[in-house]
Amino acid sequence: MATDAAAPAAEAPPAPAAADQDINPWSVQGGVDENGEVVAIDYKAISKKWSTSLIDDALLERFERVTGHKPHRWLRRGLFFSHRDFDRILTRYEHGDPFFLYTGRGPSTGSLHLGHTIPLQFTKWLQDVFDVPLVFMLTDDEKALFKEGLAFEDTLQYAMENARDIIALGYDQKKTFIYSDLKYLSNHFLMNAWEFSRLVTFNQVRGAFGFDGSSNIGKIFFPSVQCVAGFATSYPEIWSDTPSNVRTKEIAKIDCLIPMGIDQDPYFRLLRDNSHRMRYPSPKPALIHSKFLTALQGAGGKMSSSNPNSAIFMTDSGKQIKNKINKHAFSGGRATLEEHRELGGNPDVDVSYIYLTYFEEDDAKLAKIYDSYKKGEMLTGELKKLAIEVLQANVEEFQERRKAVTDEVLASFMKPRRLQWGGNPNPKPKPVPEPKKDKEVKAGEKDLPERQKK
Repeated sequence: MATDAAAPAAEAPPAPAAADQDINPWSVQGGVDENGEVVAIDYKAISKKWSTSLIDDALLERFERVTGHKPHRWLRRGLFFSHRDFDRILTRYEHGDPFFLYTGRGPSTGSLHLGHTIPLQFTKWLQDVFDVPLVFMLTDDEKALFKEGLAFEDTLQYAMENARDIIALGYDQKKTFIYSDLKYLSNHFLMNAWEFSRLVTFNQVRGAFGFDGSSNIGKIFFPSVQCVAGFATSYPEIWSDTPSNVRTKEIAKIDCLIPMGIDQDPYFRLLRDNSHRMRYPSPKPALIHSKFLTALQGAGGKMSSSNPNSAIFMTDSGKQIKNKINKHAFSGGRATLEEHRELGGNPDVDVSYIYLTYFEEDDAKLAKIYDSYKKGEMLTGELKKLAIEVLQANVEEFQERRKAVTDEVLASFMKPRRLQWGGNPNPKPKPVPEPKKDKEVKAGEKDLPERQKK
């Protein structure tokens, strides 16, 4: 039917809604702005939301003073940026009190990528600096529980391959115990897990991890397994030549430091909230958190095994690394050469520069690169070339060490045994507490009988 009314204009598509970043133990997603663009992960916001402490200059100065070691470049550059009670661990080291390191890896593929190696290399450095034992948990049970399509046999095999990669990073066999959950968990460890599970309600794990009525019961129980790996009583054999299944108060007193990506913090908040409730209470484990190694595509994500073009794998050839950087690494350069020379690049978002902040040891050289790129003196191609050379050397060195990890070497790391370590060679005596003053005697009470004084 004809009408004189004007046809309504087509509605414009709604603008994409802004969204907050989503960080949890299984996925990492940066926020989205009002234009639908992914923005960089806001680490200060995570720290504030989860009530962690930011690592500041005062803590780094104390670290150097107590240990005699210059802080690792990843600490100096804020790539390990947050902690819980790391200062307490420094106090324990200062006085020669025992503690151990615990970290882990969820084996979902047969090879690590570069992002996986960051907390692992940092843990190795901490082991060297503090000269303490390390327990390394391969959560092959978790990966089969949480990832569709993976069989337990698959993840167990991945764990063995990942263990070889981990050993190739240079850990000291005498003070390192690497274990697969599917092979090792029994007796003392499982006893701790069962006891811990009695302390935690479904509402607590649902709140921490977002579980619901469709979550399998393995997922619901697994936090108990991951948490109790931070108890010294889960590994009595590493503390004594005569291991037994008996947990003791003395072993339970041994403290723990856990280096990790910030996304794993929810597990250990649960542990810290309940460690004092165990039959033999343990100290709240101390935590130190890393940022994520940025995906090749740039802001808002991390390297992922499920997206080969987002990551540099430790099995990649030099040619593959070169192609990935040249083709996929997000650039902070300008659209044209002339514009870049005039306005300069943005190293803060340039993935090649970000990778250099992890793997270039020389602070002065890194600062020079930053300034040169920002002024437009260095071009994107030149910056990518520097990153390619550094990454190729890092991965090639790793691959050479990996060849030396024989079946016998693997078995020696994974054998439950007493570990050997030194700790602080020059512990500082603890301050002697002042004696308590006698209760002040009121005038006229001095000669009264005791019962009258009371």
